[in-house]
Amino acid sequence: MTRSVLYTSSPLLASKTPLWRSKMIVAMLGLGFLGLGARAAYVQVFGNDFFKRQGLVRFARTLELPANRGRLLDRNGLILASSVPAASIWAIPEDVDHNDPEVQAKLKTMAQLMDMPLATLQKKLADEDKTFVWIKRQLDWDVGQKILALNVKGIYNRKEYKRQYPEGEAAAHVVGFTNVEDHGQEGMELAFDKELAGKPGSRRVIKDRLGRVVEGVGEEVPPQDGQDIQLSIDSKVQYYAFQKLKEQVLAQKAKAGSVVVMDAHTGELLALANYPTYDPGHRKNLTGEQLRNRAITDTFEPGSTMKPITIALALETGKFKPTTIVDTTPGRINVTGSTISDTHNYGVLTVAGVIQKSSNVGTTKISQQLSAQSMWETYSAVGFGQKPQIAFPGAASGRLRPYKTWRPVEQATMSYGYGLSASLLQMARSYTTFANGGRVIPATMLRINEAPIGVPVFSPRTADEVRKMLAMAAGPGGTGQKAQTVGYSVGGKSGTARKQQGKGYAAGKYRAWFTGMAPIENPRIIVAVMVDEPQLSIYGGTVAAPVFSDVVQQTLRLMGVQPDMEVKPLIVANPVEEPAL
Repeated sequence: MTRSVLYTSSPLLASKTPLWRSKMIVAMLGLGFLGLGARAAYVQVFGNDFFKRQGLVRFARTLELPANRGRLLDRNGLILASSVPAASIWAIPEDVDHNDPEVQAKLKTMAQLMDMPLATLQKKLADEDKTFVWIKRQLDWDVGQKILALNVKGIYNRKEYKRQYPEGEAAAHVVGFTNVEDHGQEGMELAFDKELAGKPGSRRVIKDRLGRVVEGVGEEVPPQDGQDIQLSIDSKVQYYAFQKLKEQVLAQKAKAGSVVVMDAHTGELLALANYPTYDPGHRKNLTGEQLRNRAITDTFEPGSTMKPITIALALETGKFKPTTIVDTTPGRINVTGSTISDTHNYGVLTVAGVIQKSSNVGTTKISQQLSAQSMWETYSAVGFGQKPQIAFPGAASGRLRPYKTWRPVEQATMSYGYGLSASLLQMARSYTTFANGGRVIPATMLRINEAPIGVPVFSPRTADEVRKMLAMAAGPGGTGQKAQTVGYSVGGKSGTARKQQGKGYAAGKYRAWFTGMAPIENPRIIVAVMVDEPQLSIYGGTVAAPVFSDVVQQTLRLMGVQPDMEVKPLIVANPVEEPAL
């Protein structure tokens, strides 16, 4: 039996509600609405700026508009380095549906397009940061468009720029390269990074949680593209010098080599080649041996290529003339207990003959009548022991100790290129004194319109006399006969220097040098060649001089320099009529 309850007869309803309770409830409701009103006023009026900023922080973004990096050009306007659009793929990992078979198939295709293992792609998408991860940067633009066409949720593309280097490994040590952020890392890319980079622009936008742009806010600041830099390098000369150097290094089974080609009048570097090298567009597994710009960063004892500078100083003193007799018998000399020798006993030589035969004994005897201070001052004046004032990173100073510390035997060895060190660039620059009437001119990697005046070191007469000696050294009876070219007169000095190892010299390891100029009466170019650790021959006259010959001949032709020597025909027509075939 169900018991019925009459709620209307409940004693609680019969009791009176206190008035204060109803007033309190109404007051609390009023206070609640008042608090909400105050909060609304604070948000909408008094604290509006703060909340706007917080909203912008969460949804508004400043997009950087990358500037197009400036180009590196050769002296004729040909491109050595330029930027092209590239696709950089990024993802929001939490938005990629790994359980969808269709998505898995698209990810496999995407990995193939990026030349990336599928496992690597999946690992990136499993990154701890679920809101952003780079998949691969600086892909070809067409590849990026194909990836976007797959329409995979959570996969996006950002437009960037990447560098291209048309001359490849031939000019790698000149142009250098940039990193993935488009900042210069080596070579001229590093030296002029600020000028090439330009200034990026900006654009304020509002994005949703998926990173998609909803709308733009504020004004867009356009980027300022970087400026182009025109180098002194001639890409044709650069390529030819590199090829001839590479062929000789491989033929001699050598460790490495370098070539410097300089305009004798302006100091502009027309070529600066090294081997081994690298491709600046593909830099995987590179070593320091490949990256190092040996012609500028490495220093060596120059050996006999130093002798013309010592002889020039001797002529300047007035104590010697080109015809002054120097007795080198019996082919060796003792200096404070140390023996200095020639490869042969050349007997009685003139000063010019000392250069022609490359006599260490003759050079030593001449240096003994010179002061250590004058030798040091002359070597310093032509650039030894000083960092070249050239816009290129890592240029080495070489070593030239203060003359007050020289012992007699050290003064003797320095006269023929031992006991001091220089880079190939410094060696080439020092020979500008013989090509410019005794003035040394600065080297430059940038194209210039006016030739510098230079600093006088020797008199014009001395410079002319030494040039004639250099012509003898590269001619019949000299040590550099293989430097001769067809149609152009040349002059230069070979050098063979033992390699330093610790406090002494390594057994059986040499560097072969040749430094010279052409045409000899009015030099237009100076070429310096170095081959490191040649195996088939060690002498500069047989290893480095042939490279000098090939480079000189091709460079002068490209420059339009008229031959100054009679060119003998290499093909003689047969006077006997050949029968028809």
